[in-house]
Amino acid sequence: MPSRVLIVDDHEVVRMGVRSLLAGNPKWAVCGEAADGEHAIQEFLKLVPDVVILDLSLPVKNGFEVAKEMRRIHPSAKIVFFSMHEIPAITTIVGADAFVAKTSGIEALMSTLERLLQRRVLAGA
Repeated sequence: MPSRVLIVDDHEVVRMGVRSLLAGNPKWAVCGEAADGEHAIQEFLKLVPDVVILDLSLPVKNGFEVAKEMRRIHPSAKIVFFSMHEIPAITTIVGADAFVAKTSGIEALMSTLERLLQRRVLAGA
C-alpha cells in the first residue's frame, strides 16, 4: 500500500510539480493538497496522511504553526518542510522530520521521502 502524501504549498505550480513527481512512483499516493495553512490543517484532519510536504511561507497560518498543530493532532505523521528559506536547524524544534530546500532539486526531495518511508516501515507504521 503506498504512503499517502498531503502537499501544502501556496504556489499551484509547485503542487503540480510535486504531484507529478510522486505520480511516477508506486510507493507514494497524493491524497490531497492545500494552498494555505488553515486548509492544510483541515485536509490533514480529514485525510490523515502518512507524510506532509509543507512549505514554510503560507497564507493564513505559516508552515511552523501548521507543523506544530499537525504534530499535536497526529504525532506519527511525517512532516517535510519544502521551502526556499534555508533554515533546516529549526525544523526539529517545531516537530518536522526533515527539511528540503526547493533549490536542492528533485533528487533531494525524493531521497528524503524514501528515507522517511524506510523509517515508517521499520517502525511498523
